[in-house]
Amino acid sequence: MNRYLYDNIKIDLARKMIFLTGPRQIGKTHLARQILSEYSRPQYLDYDATDDARIIASRSWSADADILVFDEIHKMKGWKRFLKGVYDTRRPGQAILVAGSSRMETFRQSGESLAGRYFHYRFQPFSVREAVELMGANEALDRLNRLGGFPEPFLSGSEEEADRWRSRHYADLIREDIPDFSRVHELRTMRLLLEMLRERVGLPLSFTGLAGDLQIAPNTVRRYVEILEGLYIVFLVRPFHRNVARAIRKEPKAYFFDTGLVKGGEGIRLENTVAVSLQKYASFLQDAVGETVSLQYLRTKEKREVDFVLSRDENVTHLIEVKLSEPDPSPHLLYFRNMFPEAVSVQLVRHLKHERDLSGVSVRAAAPWLRDLAV
Repeated sequence: MNRYLYDNIKIDLARKMIFLTGPRQIGKTHLARQILSEYSRPQYLDYDATDDARIIASRSWSADADILVFDEIHKMKGWKRFLKGVYDTRRPGQAILVAGSSRMETFRQSGESLAGRYFHYRFQPFSVREAVELMGANEALDRLNRLGGFPEPFLSGSEEEADRWRSRHYADLIREDIPDFSRVHELRTMRLLLEMLRERVGLPLSFTGLAGDLQIAPNTVRRYVEILEGLYIVFLVRPFHRNVARAIRKEPKAYFFDTGLVKGGEGIRLENTVAVSLQKYASFLQDAVGETVSLQYLRTKEKREVDFVLSRDENVTHLIEVKLSEPDPSPHLLYFRNMFPEAVSVQLVRHLKHERDLSGVSVRAAAPWLRDLAV
């Protein structure tokens, strides 16, 4: 099967350079090689491979290549300046795809600008929408909750195989990826933070509280969380507020791109799966269409809260509450529905016998609703 970004990238390669980023082992290389098959003279170069790194450094790739794929090139010193030169001097019609397992805008920052030369696509885990090509919506949602949406554990269908994959994957993140951003002596603290976040999914994060538990400064905790974001391990969902600066100062909630890393019961894993699906949806609309769609949440001083908000141009379009089996609309969702009457208010329920509409809130089975998202 072709992954959800295949057609968009194939079209945009004729217009600009493509940056494809996403978590480690999410399938970026597989997608890149699928796209290569569309070309007659492709060349794939991985900076992590010694021979390929030499070819990159000497620019000795095939002169008539109709597409160049640079994998993990952001690990090379001066990579932005290098890509700018390659793009500006490429032969007519030559496509360039750049793939990496971190957010290139945060990795090895430099003053060189690539503005106007590329489109950026964020590649994310399987969602119910993608998985229905292989199975029914309910089975897909069940697998995502149990195994996460990374291709290898998800497609295995086996909790044992998923656990084996995740143990190795988790160890590689700690040993190989995090040291690129931090000092060796910080690894133990970062690992402890990661374990703490696994138990705090969906809860507002107090950086001061985490700092006290870890016996480090709050700003250090913020930097560590930014590193975990930069490596696509976690993503933050911030509270909605039309004053963006104020929203940033409020406590965010952290979710994992890999639901399999979440420590908790079925309910919190379901919330994480929905968060990943909504984040993927918002990112796709931003990257492929250019829409200013954001994923946030709502919370008042009185601790009324709705799990997720989708907003467009700072206007709330969707209020989304996630429940495991509760068929009655949440009082908090009803409260915010009255505050934002123009928004679609929906309560997603994993185990639901009958869908219904009550007081302006749509109570819907989670699996089919997620199936009907754009990605």
